[in-house]
Amino acid sequence: MSAEPVPAGARPPTHTLFDSATTYRITPAESAAPPPPVQAVLFDFVNTLFQMIEAPDWLRLVAADTGRPGALDDPARAAAVVADLATAYQRPDVLAAQVGRDRSMTAHRDAMLAWFAAVPFLHGHEAAAHARMIDAGSWRPYPDTAPVLRALRERGIRAGVVSDIAWDIRVFADRHGLDGLIDAWALSFEAGREKPDPELFRKACADLGTDPRATLMVGDNPARDGGAAAAGLRCYILPAEHRTGDRGLGPVLDLVGPR
Repeated sequence: MSAEPVPAGARPPTHTLFDSATTYRITPAESAAPPPPVQAVLFDFVNTLFQMIEAPDWLRLVAADTGRPGALDDPARAAAVVADLATAYQRPDVLAAQVGRDRSMTAHRDAMLAWFAAVPFLHGHEAAAHARMIDAGSWRPYPDTAPVLRALRERGIRAGVVSDIAWDIRVFADRHGLDGLIDAWALSFEAGREKPDPELFRKACADLGTDPRATLMVGDNPARDGGAAAAGLRCYILPAEHRTGDRGLGPVLDLVGPR
């Protein structure tokens, strides 16, 4: 049996005064039975399986791409530009440009160009900065990404990616030999939806052929990735911290259990 989505405009039945919000229904028998064992795992991509290279390194590559090699060799100068990036992102006009950015490639590019235009070092070089940002060489998997994905495959657990992203990140997995370890991709720019829209999680489960209630979602954003719970998935939320070593994906194998 599988979770039945609630039709648009309808609500699940109320059982207690403090029911959690859901977008699906289950039968009385399913309600009384133990939760089904995990049959599939969905992962967020950015800052869960992969991360972008350090901001100063990215800026130095942009400098070289725009005919300014060595412009940020001074760490203090690079740090100042990184600070400018953070400050520019808080501008009301820049923040407004980010709304819904991952629903299409055009929206995301416009949002990034608006941000980069507000940074003096990048002003006039926005397109080059954007090109370097989406380049596969600017992204790398965490050290524990491949081992955990391989361990899931060995246990017969299917894996998928659910990502708010505006370009095709499958090439990133290909570049690092992970393409054969990911069975489904639900990408916001292809679906026209962003997390926590339950339909994005349901699409991934349908592509994997698994019941949402037998699926685990792993991510780092409680509001977006944790939204999978409303669609019936279990969730494991990682700390939102910068990692230079393992991401901390090992406990996913404990949640899945043995073969």
